[in-house]
Amino acid sequence: MSFDRLAPHYRWMEWILAGDKLQDCRVAFLEEIESPARVLLVGEGHGRFLEVVRTRFPQAEITVLDSSEDMLRVARGRAGNPTGPNPTRFEQGDALLWESAGKFDVIATHFFLDCFTAGQLEELIPKLARCLEPNGAWLLADFRVPERGWQRFRAKAIHRVMYGFFRAATRLTSTRLTPPDSLLERAGLRLEKRCIREWGLLHADLWRNPPR
Repeated sequence: MSFDRLAPHYRWMEWILAGDKLQDCRVAFLEEIESPARVLLVGEGHGRFLEVVRTRFPQAEITVLDSSEDMLRVARGRAGNPTGPNPTRFEQGDALLWESAGKFDVIATHFFLDCFTAGQLEELIPKLARCLEPNGAWLLADFRVPERGWQRFRAKAIHRVMYGFFRAATRLTSTRLTPPDSLLERAGLRLEKRCIREWGLLHADLWRNPPR
């Protein structure tokens, strides 16, 4: 799986297809976060969320992990020169193989977990959860399939087109969306807040790692 080919085009593609809807989901619960010391952005892509986080938390130490070097290059351009004492760290690598050097107060996975198969998520989610400090926040935005009605048929049709495109463009191995809720709960996290948008197609979550 590689998003290098899409890196120069991802921003305008997102704007044409979704406007600010995806970004609104990314930042939906950012105001719930208070002065984190360390933030991990996994699968950040083109850096729109990074740009907001860097401005809102200039004192935070931010690590950006992405498998695409070209996406990281675009994100670096968006980050600019940080005004705080901690420069943003950019790491190129596979999240399934990456090893953290410490723990984080905030982890964000926006429109990222949908790229993985159920088996891969069973490995990835506990791995990331172990990197989250007690009372730390996991911000998650992604696609979803409503339970019933025309919204469900609409979402499934959109997903078929979306997965078909990304399989062709990025060699994506996943063929369908795997809801991560049960895996996050099994990893010890609890869902604190959720908002559902775009007739059930999108959701934004705030998960919390309870104090031990």
